[in-house]
Amino acid sequence: MGHLELVVLGLTCCFAVASSAKLGAVYTEGGFVQGVNKKLGLFGDYVDIFKGIPFAAPPKALENPQRHPGWQGTLNAKDFKKRCLQATITQDNTYGEEDCLYLNIWVPQGKRQVSRDLPVMVWIYGGAFLMGAGHGANFLSNYLYDGEEIATRGNVIVVTFNYRVGPLGFLSTGDSNLPGNYGLRDQHMAIAWVKRNIAAFGGDPNNITIFGESAGGASVSLQTLSPYNKGLIRRAISQSGVALSPWVIQKNPLYWAKMIAKKVGCPLDDTSKMAKCLKVTDPRALTLAYKMPLAGMEYPMLHYLAFVPVIDGDFIPEDPVNLYANTADIDYMAGTNNMDGHIFSSIDMPAIDKKSQAITDEDFYKLVSGLTITKGLKGAQASFQFYTEPWTQDSSQEAKKKTVVNFETDILFLVPTKIALAQHRANAKSAKTYNYLFTHPSRMPVYPSWVGADHADDIQYVFGKPFQTLLGYRAQDKTVSKNMIAYWTNFARTGDPNTGHSAVPTRWEPYTPENGNYLDINKKIDSNSMKQHWRTDYLHYWTQTYQALPSVTGGESAPEPPKEDAEEAPLPPVGDSEAAPAPPEGNSEGQMPIVIGF
Repeated sequence: MGHLELVVLGLTCCFAVASSAKLGAVYTEGGFVQGVNKKLGLFGDYVDIFKGIPFAAPPKALENPQRHPGWQGTLNAKDFKKRCLQATITQDNTYGEEDCLYLNIWVPQGKRQVSRDLPVMVWIYGGAFLMGAGHGANFLSNYLYDGEEIATRGNVIVVTFNYRVGPLGFLSTGDSNLPGNYGLRDQHMAIAWVKRNIAAFGGDPNNITIFGESAGGASVSLQTLSPYNKGLIRRAISQSGVALSPWVIQKNPLYWAKMIAKKVGCPLDDTSKMAKCLKVTDPRALTLAYKMPLAGMEYPMLHYLAFVPVIDGDFIPEDPVNLYANTADIDYMAGTNNMDGHIFSSIDMPAIDKKSQAITDEDFYKLVSGLTITKGLKGAQASFQFYTEPWTQDSSQEAKKKTVVNFETDILFLVPTKIALAQHRANAKSAKTYNYLFTHPSRMPVYPSWVGADHADDIQYVFGKPFQTLLGYRAQDKTVSKNMIAYWTNFARTGDPNTGHSAVPTRWEPYTPENGNYLDINKKIDSNSMKQHWRTDYLHYWTQTYQALPSVTGGESAPEPPKEDAEEAPLPPVGDSEAAPAPPEGNSEGQMPIVIGF
């Protein structure tokens, strides 16, 4: 064979190898979709990327999502679709679209043949059920929730999607006229679509892991508890949010529905008439009728989270704590960041991040009062005393500010996550349970040096940002990211974070309430990173001592309508005066809201 023939044969082989490692047009239940095949490096593997595939029909306002009717020809799935309609950061305008129920898929390919039977990881974004998108925040073409690094490093398929948020996703009258949970049903539709269609992309429909952070982590938890997802989900990962977190379930949805109705001129006294009116109101007006106050709040931020899931007797049949039998065969990993409460503490008490400003005992007591409403005066005094006891040894401002952050971290994230893990373990049949604590410090230069891992700090590492934004990260950040992707994708593949496609730095032991096992995730993971019983005294306080205190009466008083001239979200309904805790000196700080309380 001559030299020319060898060259031609070599080129032909290379072309065949290269062209075989892509899906091309894929047939789904709605029709054909065509994505983009991207080569990774000069001699690297490939990844097929599909953006903007509809998983449901364009939704009607305040109604459940419906199946998509399909399309003719081949859908060009090469660009992210707009986010679901939501308020801008300034809350004086909207962006996004009503027609927003689309998903995105990343499929890793080898050099020689297309992938088959890959584990599937479906991401649910956070954002307080008020904001967010399947592609996440971006700087130019660098999107936070770009699934390429997870997919290619872990050899898994990654799916992200949009769901409705704010009033359009979660407004409810608390009855059958507007049952709410539209955003949760969007999530379910996306998961069900993946189950029905992912095999055509090379995924294993019997090995679907859902994972998410904050409201996304809580959504993951709720989806595993809902009977609607029976048989759809194999595994789940909740990062900094579970169904039992005190900010997840709205106990008084009608109050907030009336607030919106009044703002847009709909009837208040009949929920049937209210619902009919709200459904034909401009969705942008509905979205802008609620404003989340982020400064000057009289009560802790928690109480202003109005449009969140509700117990509707159907999708969420009853209190989530009673639904854990539904997770008996779903492997579960959940964890928190060691200073998850920092961002909320800095909103509730701005002096937290200001070196020149001090916090006082009165400041902290008022915060404690606002987050222990269900137990009234006794709950506030007991909690304040318990958390300030170490101040007798160290009364520095740094110590006090750390206490505030730890207090909100415990209430909003750590304690509910531990309870959720215990419930999962108690109900598990074939399922395994894992717990982690993320402690890689925040890289925000404006934060004090004592701040650990803040809320949402973990996301950038799970999505491999240190490998995509080389100038913005250090070598140690790449190490954190590599290890998290390895543990997360191994778990998705086998239900065991130690076993799978990727090597891990140390063995991660399963969790039980008795052993209290958790993996401490930071820049140095070794055999000493497997730890036990994080903040056990505080967990015991909230689950035993605090719970044993009598609950106050008047907690379910009728909601008061919003003030006529209220420009911001009105104060939630309040209980009777006896339920309002007083500060240490006995000076009245007024009544406290009781929409959501720990």
